[in-house]
Amino acid sequence: MKQLIQYLLDNLILDFQGDLTLEMVRDFLKGDDSREARALLSKLLEDRGVNDMMITLADCLQDQAKNAISDEVVREQVRLYAES
Repeated sequence: MKQLIQYLLDNLILDFQGDLTLEMVRDFLKGDDSREARALLSKLLEDRGVNDMMITLADCLQDQAKNAISDEVVREQVRLYAES
């Protein structure tokens, strides 16, 4: 079981569902005049869309997810699956 859990953790992939567009981001940030929102919109315009942001976020958050998801959590989920 330990090898299976390690395999699952080593091959965990984080992905975003849906088709986020630059226009959607603009709508989400409408009314947000913060420096952070302006910087993000500027970067997205420079990048000509959200694809680079989505890939970068998924890569960075994947490392965080691997740290947050312990062996015990995976073991429990596998056990729950087996019992369902």
